[in-house]
Amino acid sequence: QVQLVESGGRLVQAGGSLRLSCTASGGTISSWSMGWFRQAPGKEREFVAGINWSGSNTYYADSVKGRFTISEDNAKNTVYLQMNSLKPEDTAVYYCAASWRNELRLPEDANYWGQGTQVTVSS
Repeated sequence: QVQLVESGGRLVQAGGSLRLSCTASGGTISSWSMGWFRQAPGKEREFVAGINWSGSNTYYADSVKGRFTISEDNAKNTVYLQMNSLKPEDTAVYYCAASWRNELRLPEDANYWGQGTQVTVSS
């Protein structure tokens, strides 16, 4: 049974940084494309960042490009999202997801989801 567990979300001031972690069990992240999504109150879940199964390709939403970095540590079976220069509009619940597809950009393409971690950016 695959489980994804996120951690690292908290309250942070605008301009600050956070690193989110997503640790997998019941499978290995090198088998999947991994992605981070977020959902703000009253809004649909949106793509943030993704990394392919080999870790050789990363891709980002325009809104976070240059500020966020996705990476993985296969030895720890963990995917990270480093978030810098945070803005109040980055406030959301952040979800980790895994997919058997070559790329993960759409929520409907995810096969597995974590429970989410809250990120709140104060102005």
